[in-house]
Amino acid sequence: MCSNHQPNASLKDQKKHDHEHKTWSRRAFVQTLGLSTAGGMMLSNTLVSAAKPSLLSAALSNSDNDRILIIVRLKGGNDGLNTIIPKYDYDTYANYRPTLRILENQVLNLNANFGLPPYMQDAKAMWDTGRMKVVHGVGYNDSSLSHFQGSDNWATTDVVNEQETTGWMGRYLNELYPDYIFNPPTIPPAIQIGNQGNRIFEGGDVNLAMTVANPQKLFQIASEGVLFSMDNIPDGLYGDQAEFLRAQANSTLSYAGVIKDAYDASTDAATGYTDGRLSEQLSLVARLIKGNLGTKIYFVELDGFDTHVNQQGDHEYLLNELATSMKAFHDDLDDAGFSDRVLSMTISEFGRRTFENGSNGTDHGASSQMMLFGAALNDQGFVGTHPDLSNLNQQGNLDYLIDFRQVYHTVLSEWLCLDPALINVALLGENFDSLPLGFTCQNLGNEEIVAGSQFIHGALYENNQVFVGFQLQQDQHVDIKLYAMTGQQVATLKNEFLFAGEYKVPVKSITQNATILPGTYMYRLATRNGYYSKLLVIPN
Repeated sequence: MCSNHQPNASLKDQKKHDHEHKTWSRRAFVQTLGLSTAGGMMLSNTLVSAAKPSLLSAALSNSDNDRILIIVRLKGGNDGLNTIIPKYDYDTYANYRPTLRILENQVLNLNANFGLPPYMQDAKAMWDTGRMKVVHGVGYNDSSLSHFQGSDNWATTDVVNEQETTGWMGRYLNELYPDYIFNPPTIPPAIQIGNQGNRIFEGGDVNLAMTVANPQKLFQIASEGVLFSMDNIPDGLYGDQAEFLRAQANSTLSYAGVIKDAYDASTDAATGYTDGRLSEQLSLVARLIKGNLGTKIYFVELDGFDTHVNQQGDHEYLLNELATSMKAFHDDLDDAGFSDRVLSMTISEFGRRTFENGSNGTDHGASSQMMLFGAALNDQGFVGTHPDLSNLNQQGNLDYLIDFRQVYHTVLSEWLCLDPALINVALLGENFDSLPLGFTCQNLGNEEIVAGSQFIHGALYENNQVFVGFQLQQDQHVDIKLYAMTGQQVATLKNEFLFAGEYKVPVKSITQNATILPGTYMYRLATRNGYYSKLLVIPN
């Protein structure tokens, strides 16, 4: 064991730690009204219509691949050592954790080498029925110990430059729906409960998930078909303004109807769920799945894992809530015949330090584990090798052995069954081998699904000028129109036959004679393969 690590070590700069939490919260401010969804845009005072989706999304919807992914974020940095207990080296583990260790005679044995704490009985039950797997030592090189940056890294997968602002799921959904701004799909591509400020579904121009701040808001949408109640509005000017704003918000929530239909088509499970934070979210998700909503990606959150002080009681509650909720959720889906269709996967921005600190807690660490739940895993098991407890880095952290992006790659390729070109976009060009997680895409009939045309386009800003840049792989007619954010067409930027090659179409010089003000606009580019749209900004 390394001798230069201090058991009472903690974050040296508490002000920096507190400032980081405030910064994290500021990004979440844009979601404090309770809902964020690009599908609610108004065009010419008319709700955006949902037109024919891309060829790829249509193929996914019409194929045998009806698989669903649940991403469970353990917010704050989960303590992996007190989640999966390393029985094979218990003495070393206990030496790091003189007061926080799980007593050896209380460990729930998963096999001869590893076990769970006694308050995760429901996870043990899922393991015993072949519905749980654990990936050891997950992390990335030079792991950030910042909540803010660590969360971003897991969302964007940009762990080297740390400059990317789009998320891995946002890039994936962008490829599925290249004309999302004008023609969002008829169902939410993803639903995100909580997770304010998280970038996982950021697609550059828009967030491609319907995001609600809490499960109560989603419950209201599902049960009433509206975002804001129109009852009990006070009289007077304030009431008039509130009524107008609520009505506008309700009219722009394009997915309320289909969510309510799915909710009404199903019922709650009779038993299993608790009144805990995660249970509340997952019971709603299960009801939408059982009602055949069709959304393939759900993101839920369990907060509270930043256990610097008095960890024992808090961590016990959180892990018990995770285990109980997971079992209730998958039992619910099993009873309804969805057992093989839903995979749940945990993520957390980092693990905790190997040794406990002087405040009966643990500080920010590096690698941890990812847990997967569901009947599709086909058996219980461990993937990878547990990090060596006696070979810590200079910060007192376990080294990572499996890059978290390798787990993402496996889920995208073997669970969602995506074409390699689409996975390449989602993971920023990084290539990984698949892990043996127990599921495969064989015999799903998805051989014909390919990643669209990979059409490259976007706004370019050079020398105070704005261009629409794009690349044509073949000769064809191109039509580009510019729209105000309210939906009115401002100008036609290009409408002619073009030869294959790269193009930069200037915006402001073409529109200088039109009545146009600096601000944010939308362009829509039509080719023989379909429509593509993005936002651009016209400067002063």
